[in-house]
This record gives sequence, C-alpha cells and structure tokens, in this order.
Amino acid sequence: MHVAFICESNMTWLVKDKKFYKTLIALALPISLQNLITFLVNFADNVMVGSLGEVDIAAVHMSRQMASVIQFFMNGIGTVVLVLGAQYFGKKNYDAIKRIIFNGFRVTVIAGILYSALNIIFARQILSLLTNGNDLVVTAGIPYLQITGLSFFFFCISQHFVYSLRAVQNTKLGMRLAFITLVVNCTLNYLLIFGKFGFPVLGITGAAIATLVARIIECIVTVIYVFRFEKDLKLKLSDIRLKSKILAGDMFRHGIPIMLGEIVWSINTLYHSFIIGRYNEDIMSAFSITIMMSNLIYVWAAGLASSVGIITGKTVGEGKYNLMKQYAKTVQVLFVIVGILSGLLVFFLKMPFISLYNVTDATAATANTLMNVLAIVMAGTCYQMVGLAGLVKSGGDTAFVTINDSIHVFLIIIPSAFIAYKLGAPVWAVFLCLKCDQLLKCIVAVIKINRFKWMKKLVRDDVKQEDKAQ
Repeated sequence: MHVAFICESNMTWLVKDKKFYKTLIALALPISLQNLITFLVNFADNVMVGSLGEVDIAAVHMSRQMASVIQFFMNGIGTVVLVLGAQYFGKKNYDAIKRIIFNGFRVTVIAGILYSALNIIFARQILSLLTNGNDLVVTAGIPYLQITGLSFFFFCISQHFVYSLRAVQNTKLGMRLAFITLVVNCTLNYLLIFGKFGFPVLGITGAAIATLVARIIECIVTVIYVFRFEKDLKLKLSDIRLKSKILAGDMFRHGIPIMLGEIVWSINTLYHSFIIGRYNEDIMSAFSITIMMSNLIYVWAAGLASSVGIITGKTVGEGKYNLMKQYAKTVQVLFVIVGILSGLLVFFLKMPFISLYNVTDATAATANTLMNVLAIVMAGTCYQMVGLAGLVKSGGDTAFVTINDSIHVFLIIIPSAFIAYKLGAPVWAVFLCLKCDQLLKCIVAVIKINRFKWMKKLVRDDVKQEDKAQ
C-alpha cells in the first residue's frame, strides 16, 4: 500500500527530540558490540592462522566466503522478519509477530540443513572454483570448509532469533551470543591451532573445530533464552506450530525482492573471491587483511544502520510519516559524518593493523595500497548503506534496493573488474572496480531518499480476523 508524501519546506535537517538520539544509541550499542565481538572472533582466527603463513590465511579466507553466503541468506530472511515484524510492533500486534517469526523459522531450518550438506559434500569443488585450482590453498582449505560447513545449520537458527527479537527492539541477545562465541572460539583456537595444554597441533583444522563448537553452544543458549527467558514475546515451543496464510503471502511478496537482493550480493561476494583467487597467495592474503580492516571499521556503522532500520519500521508501522521524513534527513547528516570518520580511521590505522600479521613485505605493501582505496570508498559505504537499507528497504520499498544492487553488480562491478583484471591493471585498480558501487550508490541514495516515496505501510488489519479463525 503506497502513500504519497510532500516534503515540508520548513523541515530542518536535525531532529531536536532527544528521545530519537537516545533510542538510536540504545539500539545501536548492543548491535555494535555484537558486531565488534564477531569481528574479534574472526580477527583472532586470522591472526592465529596468520602465524602459519600465507597459504593458510588464503585457505581460511576463501573458505569463509561460503560463510558469507549463508550470512547473506540469513540477512534476507532476518530482514523480512524484521521489516514486517517492526511494523506490526508499531501496531502492537504481537500475535502477528509470532506468526511471522515461525513462518521464517521453518524456511531457516530447511536452508541450514541443505547449505551445510552442500559445503560438506562439495568442499573441494567449491574451493577449486574460488581459487582457480590452487592446489596448496584447496588442500589446506578442504577440512576447514567441511567442518565449518556443519556449523552453518546452528548459525542459521541463532541468527534467525537474533533478527526476530530486533523486531521488538530487543537487540541484546546478539551481543550476548557474540560474547559467548568469542570466549569459546578464542579459547579453543589457542588450544587446537597450536596444541597447548596437551591438545594436538591441528592448525587451521583446529580453528574450524573451534568455530563448530562455538556455534553449537551459541545455538543451545539461543534456544534456551528465547523459549525460557525472553520477556517481550513470551515465545513457547508450541508456538512453532503457528501459521498464517495472509502473513506467509506478505512475507513471500515482500521477501522475494529482499532474498533476491541477498542472492545478488552473495554473487558479488563470491565474484570478489573469484577475481582475487586468480592472484598468488601474497595478494590473496593482502585482500584478506584488507577485508578484516573493513569489517573492523564497519562495526559501528552497521550497528547504527541496524538501529535506524528498527526505528524506521516501527515509525512507518505507526503511520507517523512526517516524523519519519524528519528522521530520514537527520540520518543522512549523521552518516555523512560517520562515513568521513570511518575513512579517516582506515587511513590512520592501516599500518598498525597490518603489523599484527606475520606476512611478507610484499603482502604488507599490497594490503597498504588496498586500504588506501578502502579509506576512500568507506565514506560512501556508510551513507548509502544506511540510506538504502536502513531507510528505503526498512521503510517498505523492498524491491528498489534489489533492483539498484542488481544494476550495479551485473552492469558495473562484474564487467569493470573483469576487464581491469584481463588488461593487467594494478591490484588496487581491480579492487576499486569491485568497490566502485559504494560511491556510485550515493547518488542514487540522495535522490531516492529525499523524494520520500519509499515509505509503505505493510501491516494488515485482517490478520487478527484470520488468527481468530484458526
């Protein structure tokens, strides 16, 4: 259901209501801490594995690209639940939220099983494709991908409930789970990678086992918390049977564009690995280090962006469109500042960050160059990410973001990076082609956001009638 809007000329660029900023920070802090802890888990893996050499760094990085794919899928399912759930939260319809959660849960379980099986059975073929048949990297990466592949099922369940609770502004579960994962994963990494306190020296296989155990514990804690201690929705195991044909139809209709968008982004991520995998181990390692830096800086920006999405969904669900327009203007100002600060952080922290890795001078030099490019594009990433995902997608215009991503990935990123690689362009130029959409999307975001035609009310009043009939 589309609603037309006209922007008031007297609208200021910054919200004066302190409650908005308090809510933004209150929601963002747990998510940012969760992102930071998750980063530390992966960073600990990278640094510990990094001491084993470039081949092992490359093997772990390439294997983790499959984890990125399932992360994108869960982002899709989670975003569907979050966008619809947040709007029903604005209407205080908790029964509809429960039905949305468990409609999504059934899809999550099936996807988790299938994806885990895919990575376990076809680990060699997957890594061979990503690395252009680099035997050293493939051989080292197979056990890592097979073991971590099993963990994807448990990860899916945990992430589904993390997203589900965000719909009712409960953002603390993800932070707590991330902390548990950090402690378990880092402890087992130390014991199993290096063979401490009588444990065998397993190298990157030990890192994979640590990840699997951490994900299993994380999943168990999630299920116990959600069904025993969560106070807002008061979910019960019997709620798993809850269904709604009306809401399932809405999830399908609004979810298809979101899921297609995540598929597009998964293809983009795998294409990054496909291109970088054409190079030697030094460049692959430099790319891995650069991505870790990107993830570190992304921590706080992503936390703020997620909180914007939660506020957007609730505000639109409440029908407060003029207030949402004011929020949108304020968010744009904030994230221009966040983007500039993020780029500066990359630039000034790059050398200390690279020095944490035991790599060759050639790898360090390449990583330094790639981070210069990252510092530039990071400013654009922060603005367009919150604008298109936190505002436009969360506001109900789920199709636009997918169409925009598809155009940039298939018509700009993939062709330009392929041409640059084939012409023998410097690695930094190829990397810039892979990241150029982060700057180009800013133009789209500015125009789209400030036309204010993306706010769409997705909630229904007839859900209650269906609920009573069941």
